[in-house]
Amino acid sequence: MGRGWGPARGRGGWQQADLPSADDAAAWFSGRLPDGWFTGAPEVVVDREEILVVGTLPDLEGEFADDAARSAAESGRISRYREQTRDERIEIARQAEHRYGRKVAWGARLGGTEELFTTLSVPVMTRLRQPERKVLDTLVAAGVARSRSEALAWAVRLVGEHADTWLGELREAMSKVDDLRAEGPNLG
Repeated sequence: MGRGWGPARGRGGWQQADLPSADDAAAWFSGRLPDGWFTGAPEVVVDREEILVVGTLPDLEGEFADDAARSAAESGRISRYREQTRDERIEIARQAEHRYGRKVAWGARLGGTEELFTTLSVPVMTRLRQPERKVLDTLVAAGVARSRSEALAWAVRLVGEHADTWLGELREAMSKVDDLRAEGPNLG
């Protein structure tokens, strides 16, 4: 079998076995972040390369002329949070990167506005046959994307948006497989 998803693929299948576990990352960040940064516990999302920490900022006070004005105020508040917390976020990220072996990215949300900053853009390699390349080339020719790479990223985002429930179930099933693998057989 040397290729594909079979047993010859190596330890851990789709995972990177040599990374430290980040199972406690959400709890670690909740305990490590200064009080008052966010209105509650931040959302912490972990993958093989990055930990994304996004928190909700306190609501804005006052009236706004319209949705555009409210959106501008929200964006301004997020920008202020980003500048005021930069040095401390860098130190926390340094500690987390040492602990978890992954880069840390940050974001904030306020009302209907969410902004991510310092996020990674990780290259991935794939082999596509002509029918798949034609799909990407059509997206480029139509102006949906500027390149095949951008078209592929667009397609992945679209699948992620429309298959969220299925992807969640798949992640849950993979987690159960990890638990069973860690448990090992009962030989006693």
